[in-house]
Amino acid sequence: METVINMALLTLLAVVTVAMVVQRSLLSVVILASIYSFLMASVMIVLDAVDVALTEASVGAAVSTVLLLATLHLTKTREDMPRHGRALPLLLSLAVGGMLVWGTLVLPPFGTANAPIHQHVAPRYINDVMAETGVPNIVTAVLADYRSFDTLGETTVIFIAGIGVMLLLGGLRRQSSEEGAPEDPS
Repeated sequence: METVINMALLTLLAVVTVAMVVQRSLLSVVILASIYSFLMASVMIVLDAVDVALTEASVGAAVSTVLLLATLHLTKTREDMPRHGRALPLLLSLAVGGMLVWGTLVLPPFGTANAPIHQHVAPRYINDVMAETGVPNIVTAVLADYRSFDTLGETTVIFIAGIGVMLLLGGLRRQSSEEGAPEDPS
């Protein structure tokens, strides 16, 4: 049953991706991107990665959608026709996709017990986490102790991106309100 659900979700992801590519209405693209994030969160739930699903749902489907809708409110809602041909972006996308597929061919099969991560990293975390960190929860220890600089970096990037968007949106609001304000007669 899990395989059928996964296949259905992945098929829906492919359909939504194709629908986003052919859209000219940016509002439709934002809505489809939100649907894509929701479907990805559903895939993560099926794969028992509830923490990743919660992050995808909150950041991908909620926050990103709100920011993109706010940006569309301040800009045009239709995409301009491209001035160049579509062959170069298509070839570049196919090349990157091909390299990604080629790179996955050397990976061990999903769930293999003798994968490199299960031979070195995972046993160390399971056996030594309490002695090295004092944290009884392995996931918390990995995120907050072993990967703390990485987690801090990710949080900083998201914070700076949010501040940048707010500054850009605030600047556009001030400009539009200044243009519509009546002149001071004095």
